[in-house]
Amino acid sequence: MSDSGVNTELESRFDRDFFESSENLSWIGEGSLGGKGSGLALAQKIIKEKINSDDFPDIILNIPRMVVLRTQVFDWFMERNGLYNIAYSDEPDYIIINSFLQGDLPVEILGDLRSLIQNVNVPLAIRSSSMLEDAKHEPFAGIYATKMISNNQPSTDTRFHKLTEAIKYVFASTFFKTSKDYFKISSHTLKDEKMAVIIQEVVGKKYSDRFYPNISGVARSYNFYPIGKAKPAEGVVNLALGLGKTIVEGGLVWNYSPAHPKSVPPFADPSDLLKNTQTKFWAVNMSNVIEYDPAKEAEFMIKLDLSDADYDDTLRYIASTYDSSSRRIVMGTGNAGPRALNFSQLLGMNEFAFNDLIKTLLKKYEEAFEGPVEIEFAATISANPAKLRFGFLQVRPMTVSDETVDVDNDELSGDDVLLASDRVMGNGSVDNIQDIVFVKPEIFDKKETTKIAIEIDSINKKLVNSKTKYLLIGFGRWGSSDPWLGIPVEWGQIGGAGVIVESTLFGINVDLSQGSHFFHNLTSFNVSYFSLTFDGEYKIDWEWLNSRQVVNETDFVKHVKLDRPLKIKVDGRKSIGVIKK
Repeated sequence: MSDSGVNTELESRFDRDFFESSENLSWIGEGSLGGKGSGLALAQKIIKEKINSDDFPDIILNIPRMVVLRTQVFDWFMERNGLYNIAYSDEPDYIIINSFLQGDLPVEILGDLRSLIQNVNVPLAIRSSSMLEDAKHEPFAGIYATKMISNNQPSTDTRFHKLTEAIKYVFASTFFKTSKDYFKISSHTLKDEKMAVIIQEVVGKKYSDRFYPNISGVARSYNFYPIGKAKPAEGVVNLALGLGKTIVEGGLVWNYSPAHPKSVPPFADPSDLLKNTQTKFWAVNMSNVIEYDPAKEAEFMIKLDLSDADYDDTLRYIASTYDSSSRRIVMGTGNAGPRALNFSQLLGMNEFAFNDLIKTLLKKYEEAFEGPVEIEFAATISANPAKLRFGFLQVRPMTVSDETVDVDNDELSGDDVLLASDRVMGNGSVDNIQDIVFVKPEIFDKKETTKIAIEIDSINKKLVNSKTKYLLIGFGRWGSSDPWLGIPVEWGQIGGAGVIVESTLFGINVDLSQGSHFFHNLTSFNVSYFSLTFDGEYKIDWEWLNSRQVVNETDFVKHVKLDRPLKIKVDGRKSIGVIKK
């Protein structure tokens, strides 16, 4: 059962003719389907019962074919290989991975797995679906692994071996440091967790030695950062070219409100659009020359330039072109020039009724979950005939506080204000924080963000162990996988923070990615998030901060302690907040 109370049992046990049958979802073993598996079973039910395909004649909507290894398989694997001792230890991830890779999968499932791989030559995503994943509170979003495999080797034996390695890798991710750090800040213990695994076809098409979708996306029915005419309850969508890794890891993507798909960000100059849209994308590497590394999650993935997609002719519906002579952005890719991924034909022209489908899906799943939701999807576009295949990948509930907090604009300034912002995610009041951890602005350097992440992790660990909540202040996008966009921390490395601030400096002024798993964890743990720009109205009182009692100081980070708690208020209806000394 899901949180919605709807029966989410999958339709059928795995049949060895599964990939030739009309069934999309099947299972092997007994036990739980896990969070993702249950969510997709519910998604399948709603697509069949609540979505009228006649309303979207140019779209093929489905859940990519998948098989779930239920949690009984995980139990068998762990017990028969004696892996619990190493799993619960403090050994580094690579030791745990190698121990799991040396284990044997249960003999009871090997025949089914071999049958599956013998009949399938498309790339596969081996996805985590733990029992705690995608819960409404403390959802473990983005904590565990997804491993994609090219699955194009001529030998069935080789493809089978790669599949089993990927399954064992996902099992091992249950016990990675990231997971253990997350458990320390959650109300659960690691022994509560069990892992189901989803084996699913990757949505996309093959172009030369790469395989990827035209579009990946995350749609949320609640928007914490509405801009212009958009309202919070109208939702927000993040779109990217290629695999969804760009979105969930906080890369540059295109954000829009489903209620206002034609609205564009207010760039001062059209050339600014080129600097603030996606220039790299992820694909499955279909080449025969791949470095063998089963301990690496992205072993079969490759990062490519926009010019590669232009060569593949996959930008037709999603890109515009910068005309330098007229200094204008021209819709489409008919002209030569730099491309900007603004999805203008898909949104401005409503090609395929794409945005209408997004709004319909958000509405139907909100009704099913009785509250705001987040969905993940991927889509391919074919030319003759023009069709869009929309692959539904995930649905999970969102947490939105309904506490009433009033913040007036005159509260945002004054000598008693440490900082304030008119771009704040969250809602509520906090009055129990006396510790502040901040990146020192005078020596911050984008080249050092990986080192900064390590220093913050060390301080966070001490504060988590002492159960001390703190205010965290840094520069750029927290949790970005790109160290040039911000500080590349995992959620567990800053999970002790009760309130987080992202400030920007000249040259690192990027928008927050609402589609990332990092962002989902913020909302689920009710952590308020303040965003300030270097050229904005509101400033941080660095002089006051630097005059406080120092508890700990590293090369780039300082931890100070206050005599009295801060007073923090966030008005979620207006997206404004203030932190008072």
